[in-house]
Amino acid sequence: MSQNKRLGVVGIVVEDLASAPEVNAILHDSASLIVGRMGIPYRERGVSIVSLIVDGTTDDLSALTGRLGRVPGIAVKTALAREVPAPSKEC
Repeated sequence: MSQNKRLGVVGIVVEDLASAPEVNAILHDSASLIVGRMGIPYRERGVSIVSLIVDGTTDDLSALTGRLGRVPGIAVKTALAREVPAPSKEC
């Protein structure tokens, strides 16, 4: 059974900057799901914030956020759009 892809946003707060390399490795492994990425160091608070635009099945996106959530010092939240139709091949 194939799942429809979902479009969404993943917000990541890196509270322990020593965990950043592990976060980057996970994101590299999941590059096929990531449409766009923006990372902002918030030096005054000693954290970094990463936002991702993602497009994938709910299983794939859950696996990504589950891996991220198990990294110490990382907080992650996801917001998925209701099913967005695939682009039409007609222009």
